[in-house]
Amino acid sequence: MRIVPLLAALVFCTPVLAGPKDVVRAYPAQKVHADTYVIHGPQGVPSVANQSFMNNPAWIITADGVVVIDPGSSVQAGRMVVEQLRKTTKKPVTHVFNTHVHGDHWLGNQAVLEVWPKATIIGHPDMIKQAKNGADAFWIKLMSDMTQGYTDGTRAEIPTVEASDGQEFKIGGKTFRIHSSTDAHSKTDLMIEMVEDRILFTGDNVLSRQVMNLRDGTFKGVMKATERALALNAKLYVPGHGKTGDRKFVEEHKAYFDTLMAEVRRMYDDGMSDFEMKPVLVDKLKAYRNWAEWETNLGPQISLAILEIEQE
Repeated sequence: MRIVPLLAALVFCTPVLAGPKDVVRAYPAQKVHADTYVIHGPQGVPSVANQSFMNNPAWIITADGVVVIDPGSSVQAGRMVVEQLRKTTKKPVTHVFNTHVHGDHWLGNQAVLEVWPKATIIGHPDMIKQAKNGADAFWIKLMSDMTQGYTDGTRAEIPTVEASDGQEFKIGGKTFRIHSSTDAHSKTDLMIEMVEDRILFTGDNVLSRQVMNLRDGTFKGVMKATERALALNAKLYVPGHGKTGDRKFVEEHKAYFDTLMAEVRRMYDDGMSDFEMKPVLVDKLKAYRNWAEWETNLGPQISLAILEIEQE
């Protein structure tokens, strides 16, 4: 007779615990500032090897609860983030910020709401619009395809609160100021400034030692966002991918784009094609050749730079 309640328990547990693959392998959280933690995910694209986890989830412990920024790429990644978060505090998550529409940053929302269903999720209005118009299904399928089904069971929990440029959210004694754009990395981007602590969460507008995938964005927008990040003169910058640090890596990011755009413009004026430009740029940018996704994204960046020049 004991088997009946056991089976019933398994049935009711299934939606929450999907099986042996229900949680991404653990990555340690790093305390980067008082009450601020970041899990620095491995750099690269979603894969079977990384179980789809490759961004930088972060959280801030406030007087009233916890604010999470970008809880990861799937319910499985989000559950790992929740496990690491609970090692640092017993306070509940009250708010989640999603920096942009790319699913590796926000599909972990589901895991947060499994534990704290009253948490408020905040995003760019265009992110919310795109997610409701099919970007949610696109990213869920992409994550599943790239991980051979590891992320199956993930459900899109779309932000319900819009964040506008310059808006300030007062949460637990801390001020979260929004710096948003419509033409940068994804055209749905938020950078989130913690005013009192002088920390800037850049999302994917600024990466640390990684060549950016810019297929959904513009060079001009990203370069403007990078300049804006530097002008804020934060004490600490937390990128969407790569290691947290001071303004030095943001300046490196800017120097890379400045060099690339200047060289593409020069060669375009000389009548060169993209395939002729690439070996020149490989040499000019050789200081950056050890950056993540160098081989994958340099070529597409050259093509996009040409397109933007042609549209001037």
